[in-house]
Amino acid sequence: MPLPETIPVRYSEEEAGYVSLRPVVRQTFGVHELLDMVLRVTGKDAARVRQILRSGTIAYHCHRYWWAAFETGETELAEALARFPDADPTRVFNESECVAVVFESGGVAAREIATIERSAASHRRWLRPRSLWDFLLATVRAAALKYHGYSYECSADVFCHDVGEEEAAKLEVEAERLAPRGLRHALRGLKAARRALFISPRSDKEARHASS
Repeated sequence: MPLPETIPVRYSEEEAGYVSLRPVVRQTFGVHELLDMVLRVTGKDAARVRQILRSGTIAYHCHRYWWAAFETGETELAEALARFPDADPTRVFNESECVAVVFESGGVAAREIATIERSAASHRRWLRPRSLWDFLLATVRAAALKYHGYSYECSADVFCHDVGEEEAAKLEVEAERLAPRGLRHALRGLKAARRALFISPRSDKEARHASS
């Protein structure tokens, strides 16, 4: 059963699990565009993707989306999903490709503590010998970052570094010392971090190759 080329979609803001009374917006999605959004929620799990397409609705980024539910053939869906990148455990972390670091707490129900973007953290404060971004990269050069997988939400490969208590305490001190003023308040609480996720988007050439 072939996938439709275009899908009329309606969406509205969703508040605390309830659809708000704000206006419903109508838009036509291409099938690749709809699948891209679904993958950001499900990952490349064909069974879950089929279930959501069949249900005709998904919640994403504080919005609820609806479309006329449709069935998909396994072969056709597999071909469509093959146009999206796959995780690649053979990839090696490259500092120049990294655009952000996400710090999470420990435990089973890990929560995000802070996200540090390269664009903001690369600014060096007056009379400081290095930037916060320089410090973050220096801390992992001696460590072997583990490949964590591909994030469809970030459209990037993710590399993981486990953060110990002593390292987390130092991280909070250095963030206060090196971070630009606009970042400092958001970075308080880093001493609770137990995992750092380094976000590395693939090049435009690789992205085009995956979707071809």
